[in-house]
Formats: sequence, structure tokens, C-alpha cells
Amino acid sequence: MTATPNTGCAGEKNMLDGKRLVLVSNREPYVRKQGPDKGHFERTTGGLVTALDPVMRRCGGVWLAWDPGGDPALPHRFEVPESGPTFTLRQVPLSRGEVRRYYYGFANRALWPLCHYFIDRCHFDDEQWNDYVAVNRRFADATAQEAAREDLIWVHDYHFCLLPRMLRERRPRGTIAYFLHIPFPAEEVFKILPWRREILEGILGADLVGVHVPSYVTDFLGCCERLLGAKVDHGAKVVHWDGRQVAVQAFPIGIEVEEIEGIASAPETASRARRIRKNLKESKVVLGVDRLDYSKGIPERLLAVERLLEEAPELRGGLTFVQVAVPSRTRVQEYRHLKRVIDELVGRINGRFGDSSWQPIRYLYRSLGRQDLIAHYLAADVAMITPLRDGMNLVAKEYCAARVDEDGALLLSEFTGAAEGLASGAMLVNPFSVEGTANKLREALELSPNERSSRMKLMRAHVRDTHINVWLQDILLAASKIPGADCIG
Repeated sequence: MTATPNTGCAGEKNMLDGKRLVLVSNREPYVRKQGPDKGHFERTTGGLVTALDPVMRRCGGVWLAWDPGGDPALPHRFEVPESGPTFTLRQVPLSRGEVRRYYYGFANRALWPLCHYFIDRCHFDDEQWNDYVAVNRRFADATAQEAAREDLIWVHDYHFCLLPRMLRERRPRGTIAYFLHIPFPAEEVFKILPWRREILEGILGADLVGVHVPSYVTDFLGCCERLLGAKVDHGAKVVHWDGRQVAVQAFPIGIEVEEIEGIASAPETASRARRIRKNLKESKVVLGVDRLDYSKGIPERLLAVERLLEEAPELRGGLTFVQVAVPSRTRVQEYRHLKRVIDELVGRINGRFGDSSWQPIRYLYRSLGRQDLIAHYLAADVAMITPLRDGMNLVAKEYCAARVDEDGALLLSEFTGAAEGLASGAMLVNPFSVEGTANKLREALELSPNERSSRMKLMRAHVRDTHINVWLQDILLAASKIPGADCIG
């Protein structure tokens, strides 16, 4: 079954009213090619770039992003892509030390573990905080140079929590939107942060704060009310702060559904999926796909597979768990340690249950090409997406979009943002329970064809309803309705 084509961003010009979008994100949408083509640019991958690149090209604007280890003496303002229409890429050069302290330090050793509820992994360091402040200030200066009063400024993610307020100080009028792509934690967790007030005040410099799901809205409003003493209208989801009204709304981010369906429907993708199953001895295939990150629950997932093989010996030789782990933040000690733990678990489970003709775990420590990844989605009887905590998790949505055959089962952690929309069809689990996850995995493997199909139809309908362009349009529409907005509407 093929989804009805989504009209995508048709209408964003009306929402922007011909004005420019000035976007700030840590990673850049286009990167310099290496080798003989150095100086030319190629587009990066990811849902955010896929959704916003066409908007930037049609409406014009500036996309500001970091240039790690960049030389401040070199040009850092380019028109991209090389074939028009184009928009401006403004790179903000950061030294290697700044990247180490701002990005690998405060952003990913304080904010990331805190927002994912890994309190024991939080590292609070004054020097790293100072560099986080300095980098946010440098981006504020660069953004203020690029933005006219009528432009819409849209700031992205936990790398720039301070930026909205800094921009508000530089341009009191005009519209600023902010979107957080990771969970926002409950007050009992967030209050641990020594700089909790500065972070909240920084975000509240925006007119519109977006998060993935309603529970994050509730937690953010609660923190503003009880940790800042702000007046909060919970019904309207508005924070009254610094003489302004800040709207806080849930916008569940989606994926490029038609692109995935197109690749999944291609004969060569189906052929690749058949080869995958053949190489796995036509066994039942369970698939996990994650960045290698402690929030993704990969060790707990492996333990659940081990428990299932203990309790259901009839599955030995006929079940293969394929774990794709994409290398991530390899400079951070916690991630290197996690890789060692996973390597040892895979070796132990394969040594315990495998033989010369069958290994229960197929571990792929690398990224897969787009078509190869979607072929793995098609080959899997069950997708096992069980993070310990995740802001949304687009892999779960990609798996459903790829199942154009309306088959397959999804085992999904209840601690993902995706669970709030996919609950009607997914089998939800508590990933901290090894026994419970093993039992749910067995249930998923034993679903009847009719049950799998009915569940998948529900999930695919939700994935279409939350298409990446629906997310984009909803945010632009909400920004256009901000009272007194100078830039749009």
C-alpha cells in the first residue's frame, strides 16, 4: 500500500509572508567536500535538512551552523547549494578546545544525560559551562548580524538553550522560535542542574517553544512555574515571563514518508531484503538500529534476547537478532566503554548459544546506506526499538513507513516520544525489565499475520499523519499566530 502523496511545504511561503527564515543548528546542512573537490559543498543527511532545505531555497534566508576546528581567517559565508535557487550558509568557527568543552563537554556530558534521566552520568564543570555560554554568545552575535527585524529566527536543540534570550537582548522585537529535539525532563531531575535558571531563562527568550510530545510540554511548564516562579497558564500552555507571553507546544517530528516508501517499493530493495534473510538461514529476524549511545538501551536489549533464548530453546537456530550500531561520539570515554560492554555481551551470547552454522547475534558496528537500511527493515519480522529514553525515535517511524507490505511487528519502548503516537499498533515495553522485554518479544514473534497487518496499518496511518512536512507547517503556522509578531503573518 502506498501513502497518499503529501503536498509537503506548499504554503510555507504564505506562512512566512515572503519573509526570510534564519535558522540556527549545531550541524550544518552542507559540508565541504574533501580531496580534489575541496571548496565545493554536498548536502548532509537527516530529516531536518530534508524538510528545511527546500524551504530555505524557495524563501531565501540564512542557516547558521558550526565549523569545528575552522580557521577564523577563512571565509565562512557561502551560497548553497551550487545549483540555484540558493540560500546563505553562515559558518561560525570554533576552536578544537571550544568543541571539546562546549559540545563534548557541557552539551553532551551535562545536558544530554540530564534530559535523558541519566543523572549518574552527568558531569557539571564550570569551565565547560563558561565555554557553552561563550559559544552561544558567539552564535547570537553572528545571528544578529544576519537577521533583519522582520525575519523569523528558528533556533534548534540543546546546544543553544541560551541563544533565544541572548537574541532577545540584541533584538527585543521580532519573532524567535526554539525547538528541543530531545526530552525535557521532569522538575525533580532538571533541578539537579546547577545552571537550571540560566537554561530556562535562555529558552524563554523565544516566543514559541516547541517539543516533541505533550508530556514534555507539561514538564517544561512545571519547571518554569516552580523553579523560576513564572506565571504559567497551563490550559493555554503559555508562560508569562519578562513582560512577554511564551507559547509552549508539542510538535511531533516525522519523517520523509514518500522517500522511504519509494525505496522500499523498488525491486532492487526487495531483492536485497531476500538476500539478507537468505544469509541469515531464513531464520526469524529481529532488528535493532541505533546510534551507539547509552540512552538507546542496547545492552538491555541483548540481555532480553539472551533471556528469550534461555526460556525458549526451540528458537535456537531459528532466530537471529541483527543489531546495527552507528558509531557516535567516539572521543567521549562513556561511549568507548559502552562499545566494550556491547562487544563483550555479543561475544558471550554468541559463544553460549551459537555454533558453526548459526550465531544468534549479528552485530554491525557501522552505518548502513539508505537502501541497505530499508532492506533490513523489510527483512525483519520484528523491529526491536527499546531505548531507555528518547525524545522521539524516528527509526520506529521509518520501519513502519518501509513496511509497504503492511507486515512486521514493532516492539517499542514506552519511554520514547514515538510511543505516544504509535501505541495503537506497537507492542510497548519497559526496557529496564529484561524478563518483560523477552516475553513481549516472544509475543511479537508469535503474532498472527492478520494481527501484524492490522497493527501495521494503524502505525502507518500515524506515520503519514505526522510527516516531516506536517511538523514543519504546524510550527510555521504557530509562529505566524504569535500576538504582535513582526516577522510573519
